[in-house]
Amino acid sequence: MTLVFSVGSLTSMAISFVIGLLIGLLVKKIISVGLLLLALVLLLMAIGYIHPSFMATLINYFRYYGPKALEEAQHISSLIPYSSVFFIIGFIIGVWKG
Repeated sequence: MTLVFSVGSLTSMAISFVIGLLIGLLVKKIISVGLLLLALVLLLMAIGYIHPSFMATLINYFRYYGPKALEEAQHISSLIPYSSVFFIIGFIIGVWKG
């Protein structure tokens, strides 16, 4: 059985794969930076450089801006071809190898 792909379908597959790869890399970097920031804040609180009231201020900040960020993320996610198998493969490779 021979599979024949057109240039348009190959381009679409390649673009979906690359977008998945880049988003996977971005997600991995965001998670690692978030964990580093959390460790830094906890360390600074442990040595007394940051007062615990700072955390309350930070939580209020996230409570105010969090829904706005999620709304924008949902708008952007409608543009991503996350139902494509090539996107999912690229995303997994990006998170794993990134």
